[in-house]
Amino acid sequence: MKADLHAHTHFSRDAVTSIETFARRYEEAGIDCVAVSDHNNVDGALAVKGIASFRVIIAEEIKSAEGEIIGLFLQETVRKGLSPEDTVRAIREQNGLVLIPHPYDRLRGSALREEALLRIMPDVDVIEVFNARTVLKADDEKGRRLAEEHGKPMSAATDAHTPYEIGRAYTELPDFDGPESFLQSIGKGKLVGKRSFISVHFISTWAKIKWRLHLGRRIAQ
Repeated sequence: MKADLHAHTHFSRDAVTSIETFARRYEEAGIDCVAVSDHNNVDGALAVKGIASFRVIIAEEIKSAEGEIIGLFLQETVRKGLSPEDTVRAIREQNGLVLIPHPYDRLRGSALREEALLRIMPDVDVIEVFNARTVLKADDEKGRRLAEEHGKPMSAATDAHTPYEIGRAYTELPDFDGPESFLQSIGKGKLVGKRSFISVHFISTWAKIKWRLHLGRRIAQ
């Protein structure tokens, strides 16, 4: 099974992929499972699940008070702005799993602060160690060393905000039927990925500007 465990639809203000395009591109790329993790909402994930032929994990990239944390296997949106500890608690209350995205990306102000990451490490289920949008390879490698040091399963993901990034990275893992078996499967996972072109960051920045100027939420299909 090929799983992309971190991708965004236009329900995130800096993403430009419509629900329909998102589903179509993943189907064309042959990805079997996607954790749709829009910023601070599960609406996009629920919408994709309603039309996709592939498996959808309801997820959310939550902006905690000290940086971003992804909740997997959610039922509803986790409120942003909570402490990392309370964010983890809210994920657990939904029987969800905790994934840390791009933990050491120096070019993202949204990355979870290291001191916060270490505080919640006992409750972390998965650490993302390859993010196709991370520009500096050394930052991903530092994340891998952290996962190895703490014995945490690792994932690779596109963090796709545009249609052009879909399919560039994924985790190969055995099939699973829920959060518990997912953890067993991802422990046997194989990471596959190529970095996205740096131009995708400019597209996301323009999308965020359009959002702020109320010029519309969708760009091209």
